[in-house]
Amino acid sequence: MKLVIVKDYTELSRKAAEMLVSEVKANPKTVFGLATGGTPVGMYREIIKLSQAQNIDFSQASSFNLDEYVGLSSTHPQSYRSYMQENLFNHINIPAEKTHVPVGNTTDHLAECARYEEAIRLAGGIDIQVLGIGNNGHIGFNEPGSPAESLTRVVQLTDSTIEANARYFNSVEQVPTQAVSMGIKTILGAKKVVLLASGEAKAEAVRLMLEGEPTADVPASLLQLHSNVTVIVDQEAASKLTTSVLAGTKPSGS
Repeated sequence: MKLVIVKDYTELSRKAAEMLVSEVKANPKTVFGLATGGTPVGMYREIIKLSQAQNIDFSQASSFNLDEYVGLSSTHPQSYRSYMQENLFNHINIPAEKTHVPVGNTTDHLAECARYEEAIRLAGGIDIQVLGIGNNGHIGFNEPGSPAESLTRVVQLTDSTIEANARYFNSVEQVPTQAVSMGIKTILGAKKVVLLASGEAKAEAVRLMLEGEPTADVPASLLQLHSNVTVIVDQEAASKLTTSVLAGTKPSGS
């Protein structure tokens, strides 16, 4: 795992955006794996800026999102489909039919999960997967205990995840308790992975991800099993890392 420590959230967002834009420049048919939540918002903002400034063409690209809340329609303002439209898709020229988000309000979740896995396979797999990390070490909605062999499935959200996401709803009671999420094996199937972490609240999860043994108890630590992972963290998120880990850090700007 390649560790890049940057000064702050602004620099983190810019570096991540540059990585994704470089991918589509090199391969116009890039298949992106995308994340939601608070951390990637700045990255999407920077992608839009770069797209407009450099006339970046996303017309042949496609995307698959990590997850969606069970029970929310795609038009619900707190759905991850709505999030992606607002924060990225409405502002670049990626075709709507090539943007994929799991269906959260289907009547057959097992079929939807199988359909999503097959769609990823038919697209040729994900070229670059963007991840955030939860305070408990989750990636996507793969909570602690998620097995390394897990595929897209319905997951039960932990109380801490529900509480963390309550800020996007009017009350904690409105937060869905389940989500459709890519599994660990699905994520590890991407050719490249870039994980973003910002803020002191993520410092312990970042430490466990990088310094602990790969374990389902810290799902992000299973990324150690992948051959091409870049972890971009700001100084606050890196604040609990030990000297031995920091010694192998790729300097910002390189």
